[in-house]
Amino acid sequence: MPEGHTIHRLAADHFERFGGRPVRASSPQGKFSDGAALIDNHPMTSTEAHGKHLFLGFDGPTWVHIHLGLFGKLGFGTTPVPPPTDTVRLRLTGEDAYADLRGPTTCALITDAEKQAIHDRLGPDPLRTADDPDRAWHRISRSRTTIAALLMDQKIVAGVGNVYRAEVLFRHGIDPYRLGKDLTHAEWDAIWTDLAALMREGVRNNRIDTVRPEHTPEAMGREPRKDDHGGEVYVYRRATMPCLLCDTEIRTTPLASRNLFWCPTCQPNSSPPGA
Repeated sequence: MPEGHTIHRLAADHFERFGGRPVRASSPQGKFSDGAALIDNHPMTSTEAHGKHLFLGFDGPTWVHIHLGLFGKLGFGTTPVPPPTDTVRLRLTGEDAYADLRGPTTCALITDAEKQAIHDRLGPDPLRTADDPDRAWHRISRSRTTIAALLMDQKIVAGVGNVYRAEVLFRHGIDPYRLGKDLTHAEWDAIWTDLAALMREGVRNNRIDTVRPEHTPEAMGREPRKDDHGGEVYVYRRATMPCLLCDTEIRTTPLASRNLFWCPTCQPNSSPPGA
């Protein structure tokens, strides 16, 4: 599932290609035909992201709410526009570009009130500058759930996925099994600030890089990471490999329905159940 930086990037990319101009909308697959007909030939007035939710605004006011989920794909192309395949849920076509949406968990036409209800149930997003990290801290500081699980709970922090979870905890030397109530406010502030900076870089570069300058392949004289996800990371998907900082073997175990990765030396203090 794409992490929040990808959704913010998609919001910016949509407005760059279609913002302020009439957009042709269709649903070759047929599952969004009624919604596409209502926005067809209307101008795209705004785009917005909150966590893993994308909102495309059209005059009305009307919003197309998209959540890609595990299997959704959203890609762009330029004119001339090719014939769509029958897997395309929504095609948007502008003067010189088009966008095809395939396989999303959600593609729905919603009102302002329905959109606000989605915002209200989501936690603060590090990429939304007006969002208050203390909203998340209020829940984290009272929780007996592990910080690794809390970071993946979109009702507490929106947009953080498995990569950013593992990497930000490593960068701050925090045991992923530490309970939320045992985290200090200063530690939470540092995590939030770091997430915002890392995710902004993700938006700019369209990939996740989390290693500090002194730990890049060039600085350390090591081979670049070879992985479909791309980007240089400390622990994510590096199970059984040596830690870049201390050579300890990176560990992995399922947590919050996803595989957690961490270094037991660089992230000390407690042990996972059964360890």
